[in-house]
Amino acid sequence: MIGFKPLSPFGVETRDVDLSRNLSAADFAELERAFYANHVLALRAQDITPAQFVAFARRIGPPQPHVIDQFHHPEDPNILILSNVTENGRPTGLQDAGSYFHTDYSYLAVPARATTLYSRVVPKAGGDTLFANQQAAYDDLSDAMKKRIEPLLAIHHYGNRHDVDEASRTAASVLNAGQKAKMPVVTHRIARAHPVTGRKALYAVSGSSFGIVGMPEDEARDLLDELAAHSTQAKYQLRFRYGAGDIVVWDNAALLHSATLTDPGDARTLWRITLLEVARDAAAPQVLAPSYAG
Repeated sequence: MIGFKPLSPFGVETRDVDLSRNLSAADFAELERAFYANHVLALRAQDITPAQFVAFARRIGPPQPHVIDQFHHPEDPNILILSNVTENGRPTGLQDAGSYFHTDYSYLAVPARATTLYSRVVPKAGGDTLFANQQAAYDDLSDAMKKRIEPLLAIHHYGNRHDVDEASRTAASVLNAGQKAKMPVVTHRIARAHPVTGRKALYAVSGSSFGIVGMPEDEARDLLDELAAHSTQAKYQLRFRYGAGDIVVWDNAALLHSATLTDPGDARTLWRITLLEVARDAAAPQVLAPSYAG
């Protein structure tokens, strides 16, 4: 039996799993139950290869390589390298990925089920990830607000609606022209049922949501900003601190998350794999346009 220690105010961690060894079906099922019950699962002090990391991730869901392909891991494109380390004056990874509250791949028609990060080089200070529980935030909405948002579809595309300055450290990571051309405009329900548990949550109300179908732009942004301010309150947040070798897996259908900025001179490297949902929920997302907008 795997022993889990609770994080606060949600999430669990364990030191009883070694991913360099074969993980039995029973043990993986126990990890999966803990994951969906607690939204964040941390496996501390791992020492694994890229192939072992990908093999573990595939048991959660199908991996989807990130659109920023210049920082794919040389041994497997499903791994995105996040790093502020340079070699011969060139970056080795994506430096400031997601330094704002967002949901991974919410700009895709089939969004992410989970994301997993493997901490390879830990900075002396900072580098935490913030998570905000969107199921708890939804539960605390007034009945009137729940009724108002129930039928609404948010319009998503790649980016951060709160910062569109590509030179900013809190803007979405910059895409080249070819990568932008691959990014659709899609819709997802604002109040979205979890594809596995069925539990309602606010979905991606911060980050890639830029409007609401059938609603004037200013009114839509005001509503999204109101929901984002509500759902990122401190009472809904978990601050996760990494140690060397730690792996964290989080539930994108239940959480917002944000990277925290670090000193560019304080080395930090992580490997990231994002897993897609296997089946869409009852209100399948709609692709509105084939190209990047904004």
